[in-house]
Amino acid sequence: MSRVGKKIIAIPSGVSLSVDDSNVVTVKGPKGTLTQPVDPDIQVAVEDGQIRVTRPTEQKRHKALHGLYRALVNNMVVGVSTGYRTDLEIIGVGYKASVANNVLELNLGFSHNVFVAVPSEVKVTAVTEKGQNPKVILEGIDKQLIGDVAAKIRSLRKVEPYKGKGIRFVGENVRRKAGKSASKK
Repeated sequence: MSRVGKKIIAIPSGVSLSVDDSNVVTVKGPKGTLTQPVDPDIQVAVEDGQIRVTRPTEQKRHKALHGLYRALVNNMVVGVSTGYRTDLEIIGVGYKASVANNVLELNLGFSHNVFVAVPSEVKVTAVTEKGQNPKVILEGIDKQLIGDVAAKIRSLRKVEPYKGKGIRFVGENVRRKAGKSASKK
């Protein structure tokens, strides 16, 4: 039984949803428009200002797709109404970040700077405050795209377990190792 798939999605004010004949869901809101093709077996219906996602049978495949597409439609509704934001923190001596024309320039302790071209759908900003670690902020309406970009940036310098240097999500808990122990006498 899919608990996620059975939940009803409330449509906020200013958001409209339409489903065409080829089962493509289009959500329009104040922040933009998103589209998502849905499996032909799964039905998306709008009734009384709410979205209901239903499946035809109790097959394992249909159960899995039921929860998946309900979550994807919900992410689209939240994205076009409020949007998504992900914060990354850069920890390390001399590590820096700057943005110019949606290109993120990172100084991560390599012999060269690393340039990351960010898609135009994602707004990227780099914040450096005195006494704080540099932060990279990603904002947009597509949750999956923001997650992909954040994962790509994070993979450039993963957090190492001894000193904790690298790129991490703000609030992420990193397990630290003890390192070498003192000589035993």
